Amino acid sequence: MGKLATTEWLPFTFTATRWFFAAIVLLPFSIKHLTKDKAVIRANIWLLLALGAIGMAMFNMLMYLSLRHTTAVNVSIIQAVMPVFIIVANFVVFRQRVVVLQCLGLIFSILGVLVISTSGNPSAFFTEGLNRGDLIMLVASAFYAGYTFGLRWRPDIHWLSFMWVLAAGATLGVFPFAVWEMATSGFTVPSIGGWWMLVYVMLFPTVISQLAYAKGVSILGGNRAGLFINLVPIFGSLLAVLVLREAFQWHHAAGLVMVVGGIMLAEYVAGRAAIVTS
Repeated sequence: MGKLATTEWLPFTFTATRWFFAAIVLLPFSIKHLTKDKAVIRANIWLLLALGAIGMAMFNMLMYLSLRHTTAVNVSIIQAVMPVFIIVANFVVFRQRVVVLQCLGLIFSILGVLVISTSGNPSAFFTEGLNRGDLIMLVASAFYAGYTFGLRWRPDIHWLSFMWVLAAGATLGVFPFAVWEMATSGFTVPSIGGWWMLVYVMLFPTVISQLAYAKGVSILGGNRAGLFINLVPIFGSLLAVLVLREAFQWHHAAGLVMVVGGIMLAEYVAGRAAIVTS
């Protein structure tokens, strides 16, 4: 849907409109809980706004921008590298132990991204670099990994309160970029189809999936919940082929296996290490 939306919307403007209307839709359902949680929200307001700006605004902006320069299949598969960033963040901040097999798994995942981004010729990276869109998507994935990592400090507030403040943070975070984009590129009113795209994105990936993901992180923790991001390339690639008629080539399959396989190896080793430690 993001790929389709880029044909009608500017990427930053679409992100700002998406989260602005999400905040409006959520407000009537959230107001009672916002009132009840206001003291906790006030005490943690900068953390909550930062989570919205980093995980929602920055990730979405960069994803839509990347879709202007690469395929939906590439973007879907590259998102699976998010657990790499989460594991690295846990190592850097909390000094969580990383064993040799975990490192091999992470390296294998990174090689998988190179296979995808260079159309099956990783050596081209040293002469041509990464595809512009794929590189932007890698940066977007790092932002979303940062959001996942930050959820460990999420205050104990109602899920509707949490979602509304996230939407507000995303709207505030993307607003300056959207203003700059419209000032430099202009704004064309989308067609009816373009507005229906906005409605779909606002309801499903914006509200429903983010609530489910935040709840999943609270139950499983960032590392284990991040593993489920590996389903994104499967669903995303399938829809890109069926709906957008994009070609799914051998290097996509090889890269997908390498990315997902590398992450699964790293997570398996981490799980075994946790069992031994306990």
